Amino acid sequence: MVEEVELREVEESDLPAFFAHQLDPIANQMAAFPARERDAFMTHWLKILADDTVVIRTIVHGTEIVGNIVCFEQSGKLMIGYWLGRSFWGRGFASQALREFVSQVPVRPLHAFVAKGNLGSIRVLEKSGFEVSGECSNAAATGGDVVEEFLYKLAE
Repeated sequence: MVEEVELREVEESDLPAFFAHQLDPIANQMAAFPARERDAFMTHWLKILADDTVVIRTIVHGTEIVGNIVCFEQSGKLMIGYWLGRSFWGRGFASQALREFVSQVPVRPLHAFVAKGNLGSIRVLEKSGFEVSGECSNAAATGGDVVEEFLYKLAE
């Protein structure tokens, strides 16, 4: 039996769960993105919630907040991003959420950056029809190491 997720509007009361998800050091390593301190996290998310150009949903399974998924403009491209709590990895939730989300966002193309070592997210993107359209190297958000990333594109 496949466990189902639903997407709903983000509520400010979802933010503590999102905050807890992004504190996971294994998730930070896979995404090549550091956790934010609570105040910085809340400031960032309140800004996102106030931006009418951003499409964002909470991913829910039953009564549990699984994570979030977002579409935003960056450097002239529409970008997709998602973050799930690690306890929800490997259960098909990210793939379900992404398929549902892209069906709700009619504009194409959509893009997503993913760290080359993040095999789980690479599989999720590819199962949803995204294809590699480029590669890049960027300074890590934490400083120090360079992060090697793929740029994925969903054209249809």
